[in-house]
Amino acid sequence: MCVRRCSKCLGFSLIPLALGCIAANILLFFPNADSEPAESNGLSHFVWFFHGIIGAGIVMFLPATFFIVATKEDVCGCCERNSCHNRCPLLSSILVALIGIVGSGYCVIVSVLGLLQGPKCNSDGSLEYPFENDNGNYLTNYTYWNDKCKSPKNVVLWNVTLFSILLLFSGIQAIICFLQIINVIIGAMCGPCSRGQAYNINKA
Repeated sequence: MCVRRCSKCLGFSLIPLALGCIAANILLFFPNADSEPAESNGLSHFVWFFHGIIGAGIVMFLPATFFIVATKEDVCGCCERNSCHNRCPLLSSILVALIGIVGSGYCVIVSVLGLLQGPKCNSDGSLEYPFENDNGNYLTNYTYWNDKCKSPKNVVLWNVTLFSILLLFSGIQAIICFLQIINVIIGAMCGPCSRGQAYNINKA
């Protein structure tokens, strides 16, 4: 498979994941479509890190766009076509892939911390984190979720589901960005196209 074609495929695959992370992060602000917890400081503080909106969302559009447009010749305009043979866009994609790994990694870390801490909810008449010292054991013992968190309704399920989605999507994003780095390295070593098509980044 051509390295450029693979890069384009990886870029397009990042877009729905980024949109999904943005949507999941926004939904965290409205447990059960209720805006009252956000207005009354009733949300987990990890929600306010905007890890899905920024880290695995907006930031991820940079590598996604670059992976896609890097399939075009001399996309960065840094050298003449005959002299660099797409070395510039393909190797530069390693840098934006690293940016993508940082953004998705940020989302992974915050999502894990959010899951371990659990939601902020009304427990025995006061807002607190009833699962904060549970070391994440509550995740597999859902029978007492509603007993520990009386309101907002089903807030534990809401938080666990959305933080898990963010963790899954951002983890896949990190893998995709890593695959792009491998893709470029293979192209640099063996040539961008396995069938010896139009160009070769090893040429001077």
